[in-house]
Amino acid sequence: MTLDRDTLFIGTTWTRPATDAVLEVVSPHSEEVVARVPEGSAADIDAAVAAARRAFDEGPWPRMRPEERIEVVQTLSGLYAARLDDMASVISTEMGSPISFSSLAQAPAPWMQIEAFLAIAREFPWEARRPGSLGSDVVVRHEPVGVVAAIPPWNVPQFTVLSKVVPALLTGCTVVVKPAPETPLDCYLLAELLVEAGVPEGVVSIVAGGREVGEHLVRHPGVDKVAFTGSTAAGRRIGAICGEQLKRCSLELGGKSAAIVLDDADLPTVVEGMKFLGVMNSGQACVAQTRVLVSRERHDEVAAALADGIGGMRVGDPMDPASEIGPMVAKRQQERVASYISIGEQEGATLLAGGPGMPDGLSSGWYVRPTVFGNVDNRMRIAQEEIFGPVLSVIAYDDVADAVRIANDSDYGLAGTVWTADTEAGLDVARQVRTGTYGVNTYTMDFAAPFGGFKASGVGREFGPEGLSQYTELKSVYLPGPGA
Repeated sequence: MTLDRDTLFIGTTWTRPATDAVLEVVSPHSEEVVARVPEGSAADIDAAVAAARRAFDEGPWPRMRPEERIEVVQTLSGLYAARLDDMASVISTEMGSPISFSSLAQAPAPWMQIEAFLAIAREFPWEARRPGSLGSDVVVRHEPVGVVAAIPPWNVPQFTVLSKVVPALLTGCTVVVKPAPETPLDCYLLAELLVEAGVPEGVVSIVAGGREVGEHLVRHPGVDKVAFTGSTAAGRRIGAICGEQLKRCSLELGGKSAAIVLDDADLPTVVEGMKFLGVMNSGQACVAQTRVLVSRERHDEVAAALADGIGGMRVGDPMDPASEIGPMVAKRQQERVASYISIGEQEGATLLAGGPGMPDGLSSGWYVRPTVFGNVDNRMRIAQEEIFGPVLSVIAYDDVADAVRIANDSDYGLAGTVWTADTEAGLDVARQVRTGTYGVNTYTMDFAAPFGGFKASGVGREFGPEGLSQYTELKSVYLPGPGA
């Protein structure tokens, strides 16, 4: 089966691109080209926004009853569920996520989002009448925000696409998606499903391209809202542009999350937890718990156990179900992670597992060794900067108050966990750590609850009723009082 494409998805129809520019999708495992697709241009973005603008300003989608849009998205959900294996395979092929993780999360989690948003939309207060303070009633309406620019990253492409597209569709918005140039293939499969589900003409466009194309979309005067997931640096740029134009935006950005291990925590449970939460998706996850905080008394014991567990994880071909860690998405990312491993050694942290160089048995592909550092000071760069690879830092604390202080000593505030035999003590810690999401002896995303970050981890929330609200504008309609 060829993955090559020669058209773009503009206005919910397959369209010839404006230029002959091509994106080559390269396997992070084999370093060979696995597909060629059109590279979107500014002209293609203009056409996509024009289609979205017409569909919003003149078309039926924003004017449908919520129940009618829900029915279309419900059809999409059924179609999506039938293609989970295909979606998992495509994502692992294009960006190197282990197929075990793609089958567990990369494909099923987006479908779970659809179902969760459908349940929320059925109960959402699209229009509510409330008593006013001046003796007459007020009708408060949630109306669609307009044309949405949805810009996902390459690490969890479908997860971050659907976190934007689904609430936008349910609220009556139209959408232009700009996938990352590394991962355009999964969105072609999504486009086929959108057509099959009966999404009307003009409502969704998908134009893959690089940074310049993305900025053209963000700046476009026909766009009413930007929904972005990616780096904090790019988020600052997008936020500044949206601020200049008074354009709505939601930004889900980076993280440097801390897992606090209390002295009563069960060590095997912690190690198993960190084998997933610390290096999920080969460490290419914004919510990864990359700082592990342990008491000075247990530092060496916990650090050695983590080095054993993380260092012993199987690294290899992402299409092999036995692989636990795959390659980095691109050579530049491999080099970035390797540079941070060198920085950690130079800063004086103790290298306990992994280190520079290719994993044993691999001579090609953009791989790095899963790495654990002990005796890390929280002021070190490896503890403060987002590495986005399988690198953990073990940091000692004096007492629980010190652990909370260290966890909060970060520019970021996205996620975190606490590990303890006492759930109430864990909940007390959770209340003190300034992050948008947190877990006690676990970490997951419940799509009925808001997800997002404090500080440099972002602006706004995804998921839950709060995430749906991000795609609406509030309108108050004042009704005449009695006898008027």
